[in-house]
Amino acid sequence: MALNIDYVAQTNKLRDVNSDLKIVLSIGVMIFALISSYVPIEIAVIILAAFGIMVIARIKPIIYLKFIAIPFAFTAITCVYLLFFFGVGHVIWDSGIWGVVIRQDALNLATLTFFRVFACFSCLGFMALTTPINDFLHALAKVHIPKVFIELSMLMYNIIFIFIVEVETMKDAQKSRLGFNGYMNSFRSLGSVLANLFFKSLEKAESLQRTLESRGYDGEIPIYEPSKRG
Repeated sequence: MALNIDYVAQTNKLRDVNSDLKIVLSIGVMIFALISSYVPIEIAVIILAAFGIMVIARIKPIIYLKFIAIPFAFTAITCVYLLFFFGVGHVIWDSGIWGVVIRQDALNLATLTFFRVFACFSCLGFMALTTPINDFLHALAKVHIPKVFIELSMLMYNIIFIFIVEVETMKDAQKSRLGFNGYMNSFRSLGSVLANLFFKSLEKAESLQRTLESRGYDGEIPIYEPSKRG
């Protein structure tokens, strides 16, 4: 089941908490985690973000894990690379194969990088999962972020979910034809999905343009202030 971030942001227990406060808090803590050089601080940020998401906002752990899974995987791969191929200090482990070793400074760098990036993504997760996109864009408008940036963000956000649905539909169609049965079939099916996605993107772009024009689009998309739920 795909993760519906917008639905989660609209239905969590922190939905009606001041959006400006959530955004400032998330970005502030993210910057603090980014400039910190102490692993315990990064771990504390991760724990606090998880507590806010799963305990205070009452978002299911599986939803948070789905959100953080891909960033976690990329961060882990990057840190493994740092661990084995960086550093010039004392060797603490030698594989005896092709000169692959782990040095103390590489271990320290990989550990700090992993927890720092994970902490930053945790802060991003708190903001994304508790703040609806309309609230976020309205907050950007209030601090006079250029309108073109806000409009592009709005369109990109909507199009991302359209593409996700299209990809899932095409994947299901390929699976129903045993398109992912075996390596060769999988590669052919992946190529077919990507090719179809390219043409679908052009089709959706034209459809979006016609939709905007039919609703009186004059080059500017209004940003409405979110209404508070009673």
